[in-house]
Amino acid sequence: MKTYATIDIGTNSVLLLVARRDANGLFVPVAERMEITRLGRGVDRTGILSPEALADTLAAVGRFADEARALGCDQVPATATSAARDAANGTELIAGAARHGVAVEIIGGDREAQLSWSAVASEFSTRGELLAVIDIGGGSTEVIVGAGERFSFRHSFDVGSVRLTERHMQGDPPSQHSLDSLRAALGSALSTVPSVAADTRVVGIAGTFTTLCALHYAVEPYDVAQVHGREMSIEALESAADRLARATLDERRLWPGLSPKRADVIVAGAYLAAATVRALGARSVTIGDRGVRWGYLYDRHGRGG
Repeated sequence: MKTYATIDIGTNSVLLLVARRDANGLFVPVAERMEITRLGRGVDRTGILSPEALADTLAAVGRFADEARALGCDQVPATATSAARDAANGTELIAGAARHGVAVEIIGGDREAQLSWSAVASEFSTRGELLAVIDIGGGSTEVIVGAGERFSFRHSFDVGSVRLTERHMQGDPPSQHSLDSLRAALGSALSTVPSVAADTRVVGIAGTFTTLCALHYAVEPYDVAQVHGREMSIEALESAADRLARATLDERRLWPGLSPKRADVIVAGAYLAAATVRALGARSVTIGDRGVRWGYLYDRHGRGG
């Protein structure tokens, strides 16, 4: 049985997906891996990928490529998102990954949004019903509203957990001034997010949402089956953000369900998640564990058997 693989190189983390098709032509995971390498550290300020961030990220790419080949994949393509497209030296990532036999495509925000939608639509069939998708990354956040393959709204916002942390978060725990600055920035950045009907399903994907869900439901160690498809109310999201903001970084690093490497950016990420769901006018969000890497496989290989 043929095996497929892809690597998603984000601003905060690198993710591997190795999958095979089932009888219905849907991809079923064989292996999934994630490492937080913080490729986008400092990019918002300097405009370049640092040598240290590149080295850490490429090391993870190399390990993931080796694992994918060991599982029978003859090709290991990759996508890179916000940090790589914003940095003046994004080509260094492409060249470094090529040395590991990995072809990297730096994708724009619109394509990132389309791949996020594809990943969610393949899992949560809309059957023509309206669906909203929120994909929070380290450097950008994609919001897509549509039905089937027809979109009424699709936009990539230049706000993410890493970017917002570097711009606004000061103090430990964050100062009230930092939180006020963050809330103001979110209000401005998300002002064009449309309101959706009360019965519209909203799906939140990527590490910020899955982490908030793991914290809320005390999922430790992380288990996809206990996170994927769970619901969180807007009140639960806002409560989690406030609770995280009251804790010090050292305290957050010890919390069950929260990766220590994500502890420094989760406060901004949590407020971003809550603000985006509220901007849509939704009362709750469905948590999805599948993102760009899943959408890319369907985009590249289609949905046939």
